[in-house]
Amino acid sequence: MDILIPDNWLRDYLKTKATKSDIAKYISLCGPSVERISGDAKSPVYLTEVTTNRVDTASIYGFAREAAVILPRFKISARFNEIKPKSKFSLSKKVSYLKAQVDKKLCFRFTAILIKDVKIGPSPAWMQKRLSEVGVRPINNVVDISNYIMHDLGQPVHTFDYDKIKGQQMVLRESRKGEEITTLDGKKHILPGGDIVIEDGEKLIDLAGIMGGENSAVGTNTKNVLLFVQTYNPVNIRRTSMAIPKRTEAAVLFEKGLDPELVETAIRKAVDLFVETTSGTAEKAALDIYPTPYKSKKIEVSIDFINRVIGVEISKSEVKEILDKLGFKTEVKGKKITVEVPSYRAKDIAIAEDVVEEIARIYGYFNLPSQVMTGKIPESLADSPFEFEVNIKRFLAGVGGNEVYTLSLVSSDMTDRNSLRLRNPLGSETEYLRSTLRTSLVGAANSNLGEKEPFHLFEMANAYISTNKEELPKEKMTLGGIFVGYSYREAKGIVEAMLEKLHIIYKEEISEKQGFLVNQRTEIKSEGKTLGEFGVLSDNEFLYYEFDVELLRKHAKPFAKYRPTPKYPPQIEDITIIFPERTKIGEVMATINANKFVSKTGLVEIYDNAYTFRVWYQDPNKTLEDKEVEKIREKLIHEVKQKFGGTVKG
Repeated sequence: MDILIPDNWLRDYLKTKATKSDIAKYISLCGPSVERISGDAKSPVYLTEVTTNRVDTASIYGFAREAAVILPRFKISARFNEIKPKSKFSLSKKVSYLKAQVDKKLCFRFTAILIKDVKIGPSPAWMQKRLSEVGVRPINNVVDISNYIMHDLGQPVHTFDYDKIKGQQMVLRESRKGEEITTLDGKKHILPGGDIVIEDGEKLIDLAGIMGGENSAVGTNTKNVLLFVQTYNPVNIRRTSMAIPKRTEAAVLFEKGLDPELVETAIRKAVDLFVETTSGTAEKAALDIYPTPYKSKKIEVSIDFINRVIGVEISKSEVKEILDKLGFKTEVKGKKITVEVPSYRAKDIAIAEDVVEEIARIYGYFNLPSQVMTGKIPESLADSPFEFEVNIKRFLAGVGGNEVYTLSLVSSDMTDRNSLRLRNPLGSETEYLRSTLRTSLVGAANSNLGEKEPFHLFEMANAYISTNKEELPKEKMTLGGIFVGYSYREAKGIVEAMLEKLHIIYKEEISEKQGFLVNQRTEIKSEGKTLGEFGVLSDNEFLYYEFDVELLRKHAKPFAKYRPTPKYPPQIEDITIIFPERTKIGEVMATINANKFVSKTGLVEIYDNAYTFRVWYQDPNKTLEDKEVEKIREKLIHEVKQKFGGTVKG
């Protein structure tokens, strides 16, 4: 995720003389990556990329904490200033002004405090400026405080108009399928079920972790505000955010798993800002429902293990210094170091290797020595499928095909009953693993129907064949292709040319299959195995082929079967035969070729139902005379007439 870090705001927490270039350069080497610097010379803003596992750095506060560790490694003095809230209210499991019932599986920490007699108005100029620098439009002091805390600490907060909460009670629960809520932006949502919602006994007032309800929103007439800070189950937040869909900044943070210990810091700083900017008065106690407080976990790692994994010798004292500055508590006994993980790193530090990674990145990957690999160059894999697959793609591209890439996840109407369904699909369009490329390629063809010229699309990708829904499916590398605007013979000729290029000896059989026109689908077989199919699709009359790539590879030959050059020349002539409609010309040619004195037959011209064949007459032992050729021709014509009803023209 990308976040904006204004330099002036950053220096509230980072005391350093580092220039903006120093910060961008050195932090990127060991921590979050600063992609670019925007803004003017007086107010630079860092566009920073934060990896998903490091949500603790997705804020001004978290970025400053990282910078205070990294900059001294480059001989630049830096100190991290922790927040020291002024608010002195206590935290209590019960308060008189709010009754709360919370499902602890959905909400890991629930805090709220009532602030009375607030005055709604514009927020201070300094706050408006900072919010504008991070891309947030200032609205009023109450809303701006919520947005400010989220960017400042990386902890979303929410505010309710306290007097709109029926009976001053809240029930945090899972939604039921079909429940409705209208959010602050005025949009109505029908919930899929399993979403985290808050109701006041009469109505839903919050789509928790995503956006508040319109019916409890703070307005210009609000006098009493309920300030609300929580951490939620990230799985529920992610699922709801994608299903509705509504991708708010709060949802993006919550779905990554926030630190429950940060809640107290956030609510105390927010109260300070309320007192300062709204003249409100906070209650002396805040509700804090925290059923399972954080217990720090400990990881043991040896100095030998650290040095072996990193590949350089780092002293115990330097290892301890790095970890201590990162916020870990360390205890050294001999060569063993026990590391206590702080709450804000609990999500991504779980094993000894994670600790080593922290040491390595702060030590500096650029400080690790470069070493050229030694030993023999590995030989290429025997019988590798990759070269075979590339050769097919090159051939199809060479005859005018265009390779496409489509999604392996499809909707229910784009696959068959036996396909596997994902347990957690992102939506109905990507719910199943496809078992064929056909529907995907039809979709790609339909998207390109505006093309004036005929086109040929092909794809080589896995299809997923399920035999048992309790097991993982078989991944079958599949070649699929679709022709739009091509004649049947042009398209089939390309498929046959590909098979000839692979030197595959094959037979064709007409067979029926759902999705193809009747009598318009051919199975292509070799040695009794079905390699693939070619035919006309019933819905749109596109021409489609699909092959099992592994079977193609097994039946392909590196070279064509050697045939010695004939000693005696052939006699070549053209014969035009008129056939009834729907005659299978391939079978006609097979009949002609079956004669031992015919070495080759080609179809050279078609006019209506008249087909002109070029026939090569040849005897391996002598040169055929005209009378001998005439007898062979008469026999062929008789066989064709008897079997197919053909009549010789002319």
